Amino acid sequence: MASNPNPIFISSDSLHSILSHSTLIQHFHSSLPTVSSAINTPIRQHYSLSPSSSLLLMPSWSSAPSLPYIGVKLVTHFPQNSTINLPGIHANYVLFSSTTGQPLASMDGTLLTLHRTASVSGLASKILAKKNSKILIMIGAGALAPHLIKAHLSSNPSLQKVIIWNRTIKKAIDLAGTLQKSNEFKGVSFETNESLDEIVPLGDIISCATNSETPLVKGEGLKHGAHLDLVGSFRETMKECDDEAIKRGRVYVDNEAALVEAGELVGAFERGVIGKGDVGGNLVELIEGKKVGRKDCDEITVFKSVGSGVVDLLAAQLVYETCMKKNKC
Repeated sequence: MASNPNPIFISSDSLHSILSHSTLIQHFHSSLPTVSSAINTPIRQHYSLSPSSSLLLMPSWSSAPSLPYIGVKLVTHFPQNSTINLPGIHANYVLFSSTTGQPLASMDGTLLTLHRTASVSGLASKILAKKNSKILIMIGAGALAPHLIKAHLSSNPSLQKVIIWNRTIKKAIDLAGTLQKSNEFKGVSFETNESLDEIVPLGDIISCATNSETPLVKGEGLKHGAHLDLVGSFRETMKECDDEAIKRGRVYVDNEAALVEAGELVGAFERGVIGKGDVGGNLVELIEGKKVGRKDCDEITVFKSVGSGVVDLLAAQLVYETCMKKNKC
């Protein structure tokens, strides 16, 4: 891809028109095995700006000829913004040429992160969920929830019903209504329910995107053949399912960082529920076929993701190259 002499700004509207969960899932599926080992992703840098606000820098760069880019995600965290009706997290993604160092593009890092996070889960459910899955349970109704729902629906065309749960039920009702009206997925019904214990046993795929520090999904309620997708936790104190869910399922991760960052896994390791050697593999190993995914229709699978600079860079590549090729920006 020839570099553009002048860096471009890719607006949120342009990014929306370029990215779809299905195309990003396909891009990850084809690209991750070939370039992931060539991408360097140092530990993110975290700076406290005040007692409550912070700045995070997340760089990554590739040595693969097919991916000649350097990327940096810049994130600000201002939780007090809720008092002035603004999001607490803002992000920007900046892309450079790894050949010349030239700046190529900047884009909405928040929207990019939402798409790539959901698409990783969608790719995992494509591999690990039962092929005749009918019901998706969405736990959480925040900014990531609609992206996860769309990614799972894109990867699992047999899904017919989505049931959304949220602590504040109105948010779940609003999200279900918006998705139903969009008519993006014809033949799929969107519902809500206030009882987790009632809906978890119904789920063929259960996707969680919360900041919960107490388990929401109880393993004893998982039906045979269920696929559990855990996205929300990124600290040791956070967990979206209990030990029984980890014990009953065959666990897979997006990358090795999940083994030390995800509260569900760290706690399970410490309590001897499972060992690190019991983890079935990571996403790249599943794509390559080096690790076995679902063995039969009754097996419970668990996928835990914490995100990485690798998928950030691949998502930014798809956006930038599509933008340049189709002149969409």
